[in-house]
Amino acid sequence: MITKMKKLTTMIFHGEYEQFLADLQRLGVVHVQPAQEGIVASDSSLQDELNHIKEVQEAIEMLKPMASPTPTEATGSVTAGEEALSNYSALIAQRKELNAEHQRIENILLEAKPWGEFEIEAISKLSDIGLEMAFYITTSRIFKKKQEEWSVDEHYIFPIQQIKGDTYFVAISHKNKTNVLDGATCVPHPVMTASECATQIEGIEKQTADIDAQLQAIATTHLVDLHALEAQLRSSVQLSKARLDTGHAAEDTVMIIEGWTPIQKEKEVVDFLHQSGVCYEMRDPVRTDNVPILLRNNAFTRMYEVLTEMYGMPDYNEFDPTPILAPFFTLFFSYCIADAGYGLVLILLGFLLKKKLGADMRGMMNLVITLGIATTVLGAIFGTFFGVNLVNVDLPEWMKGLMITGKVGDTVYDKTMLLSLIIGVIHIIIAMTVKAVKSTVLFGFKQSITAWSWLLLIVGFICVGGLNMLKVISTDVSTIAFYIVGGVAAVGIFLLNDLKRNPLVNIGAGLWDTYGMASGLLGDVLSYVRIYALGLAGGMLGGVFNQLALMTKGDSLLGWIPCILILVFGHTLNIAMSCLGAFVHPLRLNFVEYFKNSNYEGTGTAYSPLHIVK
Repeated sequence: MITKMKKLTTMIFHGEYEQFLADLQRLGVVHVQPAQEGIVASDSSLQDELNHIKEVQEAIEMLKPMASPTPTEATGSVTAGEEALSNYSALIAQRKELNAEHQRIENILLEAKPWGEFEIEAISKLSDIGLEMAFYITTSRIFKKKQEEWSVDEHYIFPIQQIKGDTYFVAISHKNKTNVLDGATCVPHPVMTASECATQIEGIEKQTADIDAQLQAIATTHLVDLHALEAQLRSSVQLSKARLDTGHAAEDTVMIIEGWTPIQKEKEVVDFLHQSGVCYEMRDPVRTDNVPILLRNNAFTRMYEVLTEMYGMPDYNEFDPTPILAPFFTLFFSYCIADAGYGLVLILLGFLLKKKLGADMRGMMNLVITLGIATTVLGAIFGTFFGVNLVNVDLPEWMKGLMITGKVGDTVYDKTMLLSLIIGVIHIIIAMTVKAVKSTVLFGFKQSITAWSWLLLIVGFICVGGLNMLKVISTDVSTIAFYIVGGVAAVGIFLLNDLKRNPLVNIGAGLWDTYGMASGLLGDVLSYVRIYALGLAGGMLGGVFNQLALMTKGDSLLGWIPCILILVFGHTLNIAMSCLGAFVHPLRLNFVEYFKNSNYEGTGTAYSPLHIVK
């Protein structure tokens, strides 16, 4: 998936520019794009305006969930917004203080609960008559063992209660007596009792509820005023930026840096900017922005991001194709080799190179290991092990029953060939679904009717035809279903492809689109036969090397030497050629068939933050 970004605009006086840039480089999270230079405006309050905007935005975000829906035609007052912001800030400050006090009292309550109810003044009264009360905690086992010993030692022991194997007790002794009990921990006495803490907490909660009620009133009454204030402040900032483009006071020259940072790093960047004391603005991107792309995927999908980068990073308004590319590239790769023995070789090779190569290549070796595992599994399902047909090997029948081998019924077509075509159809349908969803998100459903209609036509016909072949529905029902699906899809393809255009023009455009889809989709689906052909060729070549090796072995021991050499050389060569084909052709199926049918453009710019190279 694509990481959400925030656009950062900073203005720095030329004297501070180099130091700020060095600090930004050490921060290492801001992608810097070409900046403009200008002259600082005479209004030195631009930084204050930006900070003011941030305060207003925080207030709006806080109050928005509390507000009742405001009529869209309502207009706000900037003056009322300023007053509401001032009241909001004061109430928030009060609530923060109450929250801190609430937490402090709760901590005291946790310490006071085990000691029950008592008068704090009693400790002072005992001190006035020469006695000292101390509070102790020890394990219940030690307390039973030591209680008598402590009492003999002129201490008056009063157990309070037991909690989870610990005994809480107090000891009263004369002041001139060392008040240290071996085996027990002396703790400070509570400053309040549990009931006093509960009373104070109740009072704090009432005050907090009153503040929340006042915030609710501000949200209901003045949220529109805060929006008006924000708009006015943004206009003021835009005016200040315009002055930067037209001023000519050389001694006041500033540098403008525009960049992007991931939304997860926003707080880190804002804290850095506050410490630097520069004038800045942080905002969400708009559709016309050239936003750098940072992909964020799970551990499995992340290995395939390098393949996405080979074609081109997605645009910020597109979908990241990597989560779909990853499983299908793995499937196509393993399909092209389709040999369990070769898969084991890839796994072993990946682990060996992972230890010898540097850390920068370990991710690539993880990909090799993953592809090797998939090849081993699919090779076992297809019944091939170093060119040997496992169906002809003496294996349990249940294992052979799990293999996909042989012909489809009484036809001459291999099951694996038919499976490759089915996988191709699924791959293309997913691509068309992504295209329709993307078009709907960017342009709305009305502009995406054609894409959804083609998807309905293809998926609908496949489903109806499949149900008829499986005898789930009768031929009559399937015929009616074909007419319904085809009729609904035809309306979208020929009449509703552009609601603003003449219907006759739409029909012509629909006919041209139909010609393109009919010829293009057939060729695209047939392209997936290549993965079956490559797997078949690799298996046959491996079998040929096995036959050559067995022919040279003969009956003598010396015959094993050429046999082993042929096997090692032949299968090594076959693995190398199979891996080359298994990399290129699956890549083509994703880059051409999938990207074309999903309308993927890949024109994005990779996120490359300014950082210190190590």
